[in-house]
Amino acid sequence: MTRQRCEFSLVRYVPDPVKNEFVNIGVLLRGEGARAAVRFTRDWSRVRCVDPDADTAMLEALEGEIGRRLAADARSGVASLEDAFSNAVQLSESKACLAESFATELDSLMALYVQTAKRKRETRAKGRTALVARMRTEFERAGVWELMQKRINAARYTRAGDPLRIDCGYRPNGVVRMFQAVSLGGDMESAKVLAFSAADLRKGVARVEQAALELTAIVEPLREVAGEDGDEQDAYRFGVETMEREQIRVLTTADLERVAETAGRELRV
Repeated sequence: MTRQRCEFSLVRYVPDPVKNEFVNIGVLLRGEGARAAVRFTRDWSRVRCVDPDADTAMLEALEGEIGRRLAADARSGVASLEDAFSNAVQLSESKACLAESFATELDSLMALYVQTAKRKRETRAKGRTALVARMRTEFERAGVWELMQKRINAARYTRAGDPLRIDCGYRPNGVVRMFQAVSLGGDMESAKVLAFSAADLRKGVARVEQAALELTAIVEPLREVAGEDGDEQDAYRFGVETMEREQIRVLTTADLERVAETAGRELRV
């Protein structure tokens, strides 16, 4: 396989520039032509160790702002990134790398420079964290992740105070497609919460967006979370049926490649 020439910078949180202490919180990867992408951590524990008062909501919003700039125009977006940064966020010097694929290289750089070993083990072992990571990777491979909305605030469509946030979504033509990772590995609460919210979300999208909502739950395959134990299999089926009863489309991680390819066609990537 031909490797592509890329360069990357680390995104660093610097709570006190005088002390020159920092924590790596993300990676900015640039490829040949006008391709560029950014990814931030979802584990803010190291940031809170150096700055208990860190505004992590601002940092998450910053990732979205950078992603939008890169999606609009990667070349000028990279050049103007410092405008989006606060004083507490800096880019390291660029380094060259050779990548088999853009998404895989992002995974590798995040694992090498940002994630802790403990966090990597948790990502493999724990349900929803692993599901979100797999979903993001497939959408990145299809080249649509930066074009999608992330952490969609359900309160915009339901009512004030609703804490639910939908992982990602996009709008092709007259339908809004939203995707939520739901782990069925022994905890049915997330399935019940999504099912409870589905009707209000659907009505709200029709009112606010004048569009239909297709809500999809991404779950683990049955074999990954329930062996031959009858109770575990019953719990898994309960979660699936609870969501499907509220017209939520339930797909497994085995379907993610097809879902991402469809997004690529609909977003004309």
